[in-house]
Amino acid sequence: AETTQATPGGITTPPWVCGNTLIDSRDSNEYSTVEIGTQCWMAENLNIGTRKNRAITQTNNSEIEKYCYNDLESNCDIYGGLYQWDEAMQYSVSSGAQGICPDGWYIPSNTEFTVLETYLGGASVAGGKMKETGTTHWSTPNTGATNDSGFTALPSGFSGWDTFYFIGYKTFFYLSNISFSRPYYFLLNHDSGSVSLSNGGERSDGGPVRCIMN
Repeated sequence: AETTQATPGGITTPPWVCGNTLIDSRDSNEYSTVEIGTQCWMAENLNIGTRKNRAITQTNNSEIEKYCYNDLESNCDIYGGLYQWDEAMQYSVSSGAQGICPDGWYIPSNTEFTVLETYLGGASVAGGKMKETGTTHWSTPNTGATNDSGFTALPSGFSGWDTFYFIGYKTFFYLSNISFSRPYYFLLNHDSGSVSLSNGGERSDGGPVRCIMN
């Protein structure tokens, strides 16, 4: 998608295209974006909202709430916020809901994930093509990591009902689908180049969000 904006002086700015920096008008946070096949993804985890300690349940109120790993805002600066599924979806249960994504972006569904996985060569290799390379953030051996896609997945870990888990080792990204009240997500690991799709988690878990463009 392209957007051309005229300035008061009559000079038009170049159209915004995927690959340009996205500025979230709600808080002025900036995000890299990347075109992967026919899709446009954020190339960073969403980091919007007011940080709450993990002991506080995120609720349907007038503010977006987030957790930061180990309750440290500095971890949100690197890995993005961790959101319970209902908070991420802004209390919608509709597949493809905008949720907490900026206008023009939305929470991907199984369908968008399948397109991505297929484009990257299938489940057995797609994870490596999505992970940031090296061991600055991922724990060794960071198997198969090439980041050929430019998705640049980081090992954000996640929050469970009692604490935080697996920073440096795992990350999962919520999808907008649920089955038997459990949300779908795709999972990446430090010791595998594959990606797996699951709905084995809980809506109360806290995970990162990647938005996809409308």
